[in-house]
Amino acid sequence: MDFSYSTIKVFFLGAFSFIIAILITPVLTKYFYKYKLWRKSVREESIDGKKVPFFQKLHSEGEIKTPRFGGMLIWIATIATAGIFFFLSLTDIPWLKRMNFLSRSQTWLPIFTLVSASLLGLLDDFLQVFQKGAHKDKGLPVKYRLLLVLLIGLIGAYWFSVKLGWDTIHIPGIGNIVIGLWYIPLFVITMLAVYSGGVIDGIDGLSGGIFGSIFSSFTIIALWRGQIDLAAFCMVIVGAILAFLWFNIPPARFYMGESGILGLCASLAVVAFLSDSVLVLPIIAFPLVVESFSVIIQLLSKKFLHRKIFLAAPIHHHFEALGWPSYKVTMRFWVIGIVTAFIGVAIRLLG
Repeated sequence: MDFSYSTIKVFFLGAFSFIIAILITPVLTKYFYKYKLWRKSVREESIDGKKVPFFQKLHSEGEIKTPRFGGMLIWIATIATAGIFFFLSLTDIPWLKRMNFLSRSQTWLPIFTLVSASLLGLLDDFLQVFQKGAHKDKGLPVKYRLLLVLLIGLIGAYWFSVKLGWDTIHIPGIGNIVIGLWYIPLFVITMLAVYSGGVIDGIDGLSGGIFGSIFSSFTIIALWRGQIDLAAFCMVIVGAILAFLWFNIPPARFYMGESGILGLCASLAVVAFLSDSVLVLPIIAFPLVVESFSVIIQLLSKKFLHRKIFLAAPIHHHFEALGWPSYKVTMRFWVIGIVTAFIGVAIRLLG
């Protein structure tokens, strides 16, 4: 009965988050369009300063006059859901008390990470839209973004290692292995690696579908481990992502932007460690891995071989350049993401 109630709690909160996100979307959308919160021009250069003709050809129409900042919908709905049920838990109604999913050991850190990283992404989107700073429409310089993500990672590593006393990682089918202080650099490296996978944003519906399957996978893992509050947090994220997708299907009403991508990537790294599932993270989040590596390979190839491996990078733009319709790229990435998520969950449940 307790497991049944916990399952009801997790999925009810996910549905509630979806409804909250749907309800606040008209308000956000009105604000986005009123203040013209979109990029004023299509990106002209890659991160290495080279021209991106294929990207410009494919996105010259789609990225203008479509607001960024859509990722705000996800973390605002998540915070609102957490806040509403925290205050409702202060009543004398027993079932409302149990709906609260804020807990020191399971959700304080992922919520802190989601909010802090999302605010960093919000700043980056702001700089791009209003062309502020020395880099104009490029937003916050990459080195500063990496330093701030590194700082968030160090705070998370400190919390795990010192506050929670974690010093092991789980190897599926074998068990826990003590790694001691190596836990801290592993956490930070994972945070930076997942952040690099955030380049998956760029086609209507692509990032939302991929992150939806990833967080759904960790909902299952957390439930299986008895981490009900963590499972609830993941499902609340999924509910908000589904609402985002409702408005992000072509033609998109808004894009996720760094205000959504950065928060999702950072909190995903934390969730992977909290669920003791970091070794299956590359499998569950396989599309993020492929996207990140495609950019790295492209940059290295241009630097040392003086030619490009892909027509455009990240790799989803390569398929667009080959002539695939954007919806075909999105759906096939979704399928791959769901299949690899199944595999990753199955491996983790080996115990």
